[in-house]
Amino acid sequence: MTSVCFYFQVHQPMRLDQGYSFFDIGRRHDYRDEATNHDIMRKVADKCYLPANRMVLDLIHQFKGEFRVSYAITGVAMEQFQEFCPEVLDSFRELADTGCVEFIGETHYHSLAFLFSKEEFRRQVKMHGRVLEEFFGSKPTTFRNTELIYSNDLALEIEKMGYKAILAEGADQVLGWRSPNYLYQPAGCTKLKAMLKNYRLSDDVAFRFSDQNWNEWPITTDKFARWVHAIAGNGDVVNLFMDYETIGEHQWEDTGIFNFFRDLPRSILAHNDFRFQTPAEAAAYHDPMAQLDVPYFTSWADLERDVTAWLGNPMQDQAAELAYAMEEDILATNDDDLIATWRELLTSDHFYYMCTKWFSDGDVHKYFNPYNTPHQAFITYMNVLNDLALRVHETRSNM
Repeated sequence: MTSVCFYFQVHQPMRLDQGYSFFDIGRRHDYRDEATNHDIMRKVADKCYLPANRMVLDLIHQFKGEFRVSYAITGVAMEQFQEFCPEVLDSFRELADTGCVEFIGETHYHSLAFLFSKEEFRRQVKMHGRVLEEFFGSKPTTFRNTELIYSNDLALEIEKMGYKAILAEGADQVLGWRSPNYLYQPAGCTKLKAMLKNYRLSDDVAFRFSDQNWNEWPITTDKFARWVHAIAGNGDVVNLFMDYETIGEHQWEDTGIFNFFRDLPRSILAHNDFRFQTPAEAAAYHDPMAQLDVPYFTSWADLERDVTAWLGNPMQDQAAELAYAMEEDILATNDDDLIATWRELLTSDHFYYMCTKWFSDGDVHKYFNPYNTPHQAFITYMNVLNDLALRVHETRSNM
């Protein structure tokens, strides 16, 4: 049978106060834009998280457990749920109680840590795993790195940490002639299985669903199911990976996105050879087709499917290098508040906001960017980072 695997990313960063200026360094230490964080979280909760969770719960009951999904909820998102809308966490717990939902492990702060510090990466992965157990009673066995950033070395590290499956982008430069609709064995690993996003089908929903200039618009559940069913005999899995905010926020309710998802299980299950599984279930059921060799970093971002959304221009590189260079001094303070603040600054979104790629993917970068310019994002970030460095120096001097 062919497994259909839904994985939804759930993430909201801690946004910085854009008014934090050079003259605030050494004077005030409240870096967050709490009003914006609250307003955005409440808006997305009302438009997406709460109604989408109710819909998924209804579908699980309606199809008597045959509809199954997975979520990767970042630690920074869960912290904001606790602070601004605890009912969202309650609704995820209700989903967890069904036994039909898998919660996927990742770096707690949705960071680029693996690219800079393996030690900090391991700390954040373990931290996130503990939070998932605390909130949902679930120990993760599937891993996805921030924004599906992936390489051979990452897969090997994740296998050493005891995970059984890892999610990655089914990028053309990685697969070549091969299909994303099979499981693969990461190069150098002996047990870990890699599951690759079918980006064409995933992006049909996530990006093209409401595009009236698309030659396949409008997309109906029966049409989409036919595309999925066409894989029968030519694949073991159909991995549909996307932001959860696709439902209701990126694609508004009036586009018909909720109706699409409500009808989709019926259309998919109409074919007897297809079923919904979580990534962990699919990884346990299917064997790898072949070895997957990815010696460089890939991701699910932009047309390039690499890490240039976060690193590559002088602003991004300087900010990231300086932030990670603080690791030893920060940890030496043993100050939980300072360490947590530093880790919030490692969230990948801060570097994404500094991206200067305004060509093939400019609309995407502008949509998600709260700043007017990448330079403004850089200046705000560096002002905050410099103040944090002063606080760390003062703390260590007083020890």
